[in-house]
Amino acid sequence: MIEIERKYLVTSNDFIRDSFAKNDIAQGYISIVPERTVRIRIKNQSGFITIKGIGNESGASRFEWEKEIPIDEAKALLKLCEKGVIEKTRYEVKSGNHTIEIDVFHEDNSGLIIAEIELENEDETILKPKWLGEEVTNDSKYYNAYISKNPFKNW
Repeated sequence: MIEIERKYLVTSNDFIRDSFAKNDIAQGYISIVPERTVRIRIKNQSGFITIKGIGNESGASRFEWEKEIPIDEAKALLKLCEKGVIEKTRYEVKSGNHTIEIDVFHEDNSGLIIAEIELENEDETILKPKWLGEEVTNDSKYYNAYISKNPFKNW
């Protein structure tokens, strides 16, 4: 139940031609307290509830628990979330032994593109495509919970 991931800014849309999956996502937060973030997500026609703990010193590892829930329950819970529901399109690209998830944000966060790579351990080597830019793993400004309250358009 420990998630290990690195986050990067994306420098171009070149990843789209290499993607093998594309999903529309809406997500909101019931709680954005760093020690226990509670997220509701609708991904295509599936619902999820996720609880995340605070990240370690590097920001790459933290507790994560996720459970699929019925879509009607996810829609009802999304209405209870704090203001600032995020809408984004997620693309998936294979890179070596990893799958890179690239989030293209919409609405108030339009223009922001962030890539995430889940790892087995923090020291794992990553094959980085040319469009993968600056690492922002430990910068909480790029966490979805932060973006929900502080949209990219206001930066």
